[in-house]
Amino acid sequence: MSEITRFHVGPRLSETAVHNGTVYLAGQVPDDTTLDMRGQTAQVLGMVERLLAEAGSDTSRILMAQIFLNDIADIVVMNEVWDAWIPAGHTPPRATVQAKMANAAYKIEIVVTAAQA
Repeated sequence: MSEITRFHVGPRLSETAVHNGTVYLAGQVPDDTTLDMRGQTAQVLGMVERLLAEAGSDTSRILMAQIFLNDIADIVVMNEVWDAWIPAGHTPPRATVQAKMANAAYKIEIVVTAAQA
């Protein structure tokens, strides 16, 4: 049976699970909801980057990204931050949708699956 490694395990969810060389992240939301879309996106991408590094991966190894926006009109600003963050030539398959957030102050939530390095 393959081992599953979990990071930041809580009563409801783990932030990260690793199985057979694949890294699964929980949805990442901003800590500071007073930030605008640019700030919240940068903060969430920083969280994703740190969690991937902790699990032995990085942004060039992202296999799939799912992005949820409170307001789809913010996609232009979000894409500017994303495009500056993701390594050229390593853009993963991605879905971006508008969604009602668990906290109305969240402008963005990102779910990532990646390969370990």
